[in-house]
Amino acid sequence: MGPYSEAMQLRRAEAIGFLLDNNPQLDPVYRAMWENKLRALSQNEEEYNRRVVGIYKDKNREVVEWGQ
Repeated sequence: MGPYSEAMQLRRAEAIGFLLDNNPQLDPVYRAMWENKLRALSQNEEEYNRRVVGIYKDKNREVVEWGQ
């Protein structure tokens, strides 16, 4: 995940909207999944950063040593 970008969030929303609008035969399960993804897009940087912290706060970085 990179830094918050309103332009990127807009591109994501447009791509999902295009998928939903142009696939009338889309399985209802997949349609619901993509509709949820669309609704769940971060609306601002604060929300985005809160989600990033929530996802990565318990993760540890592993050190990879090459040549052993």
